[in-house]
Amino acid sequence: MVHFLARRSTLRYLILRQTSKLSASMSTSQSGPQTTNIFTSQLRQLRNLSSNDSVLASGNVISHLIFSGNPTNLPKSAKVLPGYNQRSLISCGVRLFSSQAAAATEPSTSDGLTVEGILANNWTILDESENDWKSHASAIAQSIHLIKKRLQWKKLMVRLDLLSAELNKPNLWDDPVHAGKISRKHGSLMGKMKEVMAFEQELCEHIDMLKLAREENDSELESETMKALLRMRRDSKEKELEAMLSGEHDSSSCFIEVQAGAGGTESMDWASMVMQMYKSWAQRRGYRVSVVDEMPGDIAGIKRATIKVDGEYAFGYAKAEVGVHRLVRISPFDSAKRRHTSFAAVAVIPILKDVSSRVQIKESDLRIERFRAGGAGGQHVNTTESAVRIMHIPTGITATCQNERSQHQNKASAMAVLQSRVDQLEMARQAQMNAQHTESLTEISWGNQIRTYVLHPYRMVKDLRTNYEVSDPDAVLDGDLDGFILSFLSASLDKDEDQYAI
Repeated sequence: MVHFLARRSTLRYLILRQTSKLSASMSTSQSGPQTTNIFTSQLRQLRNLSSNDSVLASGNVISHLIFSGNPTNLPKSAKVLPGYNQRSLISCGVRLFSSQAAAATEPSTSDGLTVEGILANNWTILDESENDWKSHASAIAQSIHLIKKRLQWKKLMVRLDLLSAELNKPNLWDDPVHAGKISRKHGSLMGKMKEVMAFEQELCEHIDMLKLAREENDSELESETMKALLRMRRDSKEKELEAMLSGEHDSSSCFIEVQAGAGGTESMDWASMVMQMYKSWAQRRGYRVSVVDEMPGDIAGIKRATIKVDGEYAFGYAKAEVGVHRLVRISPFDSAKRRHTSFAAVAVIPILKDVSSRVQIKESDLRIERFRAGGAGGQHVNTTESAVRIMHIPTGITATCQNERSQHQNKASAMAVLQSRVDQLEMARQAQMNAQHTESLTEISWGNQIRTYVLHPYRMVKDLRTNYEVSDPDAVLDGDLDGFILSFLSASLDKDEDQYAI
């Protein structure tokens, strides 16, 4: 009988046991070819071993494997070392499958237990503090299932196959720009697939190690494995969140635009409150915030403003805020202290990372105007024509910046905003579905709001798309938006069960 244990360079373990499901040919320097049986799915798991990995084996050292008729030789430089409970240690690299074929193989434990099998067992999920491996495994398996659902797993695999076929075309690099796009898309999808498969594989390995520890009465190994399962359970929640932000541009930075709507001074003041809310939210998340453009209101607040939010997944989160926001309160500008309703619209525009995806803007298509900056300023900013307004003549899109002291800085900032707006328009045109990106600001009034903020006669903030609500509007206006954002992202992903089925 040949039992052997593969120890990966990441200190994760894999147990391979002899069964009758597969024949593999083995040979050693001491004897001729011998035959043993190894469980099929476990042999497949050797595909992830690299040159930094090691195999611990009892019995004869494996130097030659035959799987599905294809021989795989271990390198001649493999070092054979004695020790570790009479086993032999082989530093080697074994690769049996291509990435696509490996992805089609569902990881399993030594006794054939898969993530789907764990879900089918309906093991009770207890609190994290309970030292129960089945509870941890069940919670992790549910997270993996949800992650695959959010990534549209079957669709992802089909896209991966199509992109792989495209990459294999001999004339692909005749067009380097197109080839670069295909290569980047393939790499991105492959990275997502490998990350999920590795997480699934890690769960199976920990379950195997736990069973081995109990068989050998190794309490130290059992304790370490339980801690590893608990870490995986906690990490799985982060991975669930990351799976929500799997859109093409979700990882990008963005511009957030706020524009006052119906309501005059009331709405201008409300627009200023909304913009401050997003500044606070972005700063809470550790994003860098800079004001690109701001037009003050006639009496109070702002007519419109644009900020740049720079950080990982800024667009992925902020896109949930696109729409009209409605405020109900006792007006501070009404001497009769009557209740007023105000509106402000929010637009979110991604800043594309891929330069090749941007629309090329010709200098001849631009009309650039220079004027004196308005609003409060220093001795210099309001006395020179440092503010810049740029219009893209073919589309009529404009961008303005007046917050920098230098005309050159204002021009650069306005150009960045204009580029993003033109890119957004092109993305919407090509996709023929503006809902995937930010639409132009619609009518900012009754019937178009996505969220209502009530400060009188009661206190509540309610998202009309998801019915998510809180009773502490002050916290929301201070930037506590994550509950609304996550509920919207979850609802958007779960809207069509068939579309997101794995």
